[in-house]
Amino acid sequence: MGTVRWLAAAGLAAALVGAAAPSPTPPPPQPPPQLDDAAVKRAVDQLDTVVKDAMKRTGVPGVAVGVVHNDKVISLKGYGVRKAGESAAVDADTVFQLASVSKPVASTVMAGALGVDGWAEPIAPNLPDFRLKDPWVTSHVTSADLFSHRSGLPDHAGDLLEDLGYDRAYILSHLRYEPLTPFRASYAYTNFGLTAAAQAVAEEKGVPWEKLAADTLYKPAGMNSTSSRFQDFAKASDRAWGHVKVDGAWKPEFVRDPDAQSPAGGVSSSVRDMTTWLRLQLGNGKLGGKQIVDAAALERTHWPESVSNPPHAPAGRTGFYGLGWNVSYDDEGRLRLSHTGAFALGAHTNVTMLPGEQLGIIVLTNTSPVGVADAVALDFFDIAQTGKISRDWIPLVDALYQQEADAGRSKTDYAHPPSGAAPAKAADTYAGTFDNSYYGRAKVVAATDGTLTLQLGPKPQSYRLTHYAGDTFSFQTAGENAVGPTGVTFTPDGKSFTVEYLNHEGLGKFTRVEGS
Repeated sequence: MGTVRWLAAAGLAAALVGAAAPSPTPPPPQPPPQLDDAAVKRAVDQLDTVVKDAMKRTGVPGVAVGVVHNDKVISLKGYGVRKAGESAAVDADTVFQLASVSKPVASTVMAGALGVDGWAEPIAPNLPDFRLKDPWVTSHVTSADLFSHRSGLPDHAGDLLEDLGYDRAYILSHLRYEPLTPFRASYAYTNFGLTAAAQAVAEEKGVPWEKLAADTLYKPAGMNSTSSRFQDFAKASDRAWGHVKVDGAWKPEFVRDPDAQSPAGGVSSSVRDMTTWLRLQLGNGKLGGKQIVDAAALERTHWPESVSNPPHAPAGRTGFYGLGWNVSYDDEGRLRLSHTGAFALGAHTNVTMLPGEQLGIIVLTNTSPVGVADAVALDFFDIAQTGKISRDWIPLVDALYQQEADAGRSKTDYAHPPSGAAPAKAADTYAGTFDNSYYGRAKVVAATDGTLTLQLGPKPQSYRLTHYAGDTFSFQTAGENAVGPTGVTFTPDGKSFTVEYLNHEGLGKFTRVEGS
């Protein structure tokens, strides 16, 4: 499956539900609650049917769902199995990878660590190896800029470095090569921009981000199954395995280690812990009468900061992004906060809240996105608000995911070379060591039989090159951001080559190291 871009990562539910006109800052007071206990009970009573129907239609092996209303957990349940082909059941304590639902969790940690005013402080003094292409932007970019994706960094900047095996420090120190769009005037979703802000706060506090998250939020809130370390997820005895579709069946093929982007996508948690976090969110930072996170600092994360989805028609809705949250307003003018998380390698999650109604839902699933997490949340709020499901969400949501994934694929059909294509040159024309200031060293290795292998990344990942035409070859991409076959085109003299899928921002050219 190809890259899951903002549709999955930034919260597709918000894109579908939309938002009204931009709100002043701070936003207007919430209208009185309009959903009584009976309306919420109606939605909860139908959750079993909604979830089981979604699982039956899609084959998703495991789901966990929790609902919070008026500071009470009114539904908490696991469905299906943790791993396809095995009998261990999903329960309320099964740990799932949250993917980008990590972002609103991280913004909660940031609120606790920064308070209200800290969001506006530049991050550069605390992160000296972090620089952007424009020195002025580097010296002015704040945590608020990076958590609302308005720094000017391009969409998903740094993600391909993570796929190649680079760590957080390398990636953050190499964002300086990425081109910038206008600062604070453009929106582009970036895992590593957000991670830079979180890392800067951790550096200022003198502790690793993972410890800061635990000390600021997880421990005080009693979220004992929640961690920002992949190792904790991997060793959990009750954990969900990620699944991808293989020949029409869900298979636990991959294990996704998101430590490099931990604040943006590396949290793991159970649905029980996540309902505790929902209670904190809906309770202005309080749990059981104890103030865990300052109320004003937490509220600050819920304000609209960036236009993430401009209207596409005169009467169209506008989507906003806050600090780690999608921010929208429904037909009744109610604030709706949401976020979706998705790993193409096997996770799909959704959190959606109506703070004015003191109502929220968390949905965790253990497959790459096919719409289930979003659809369950959308169905739940449809039933609560109108008594019925407004439309069949699964095919609509899934089609958008597939459309976005397909957009990243090459337009060249590398499986079918053009007739009369020129042959490749001798293998040693292409073999050698190459360098790229962003992606690092690469090697092209020629075997005795003349086949070529491309090696990329700090712990070289090997890709067999298949000849296409002339000086162009192809290989099958791998990892979270895989896009199917991609091209590798050498210059006629073999002194450089460009990797197609690494070149979206013009950074994919590798130049031969002298003497190799």
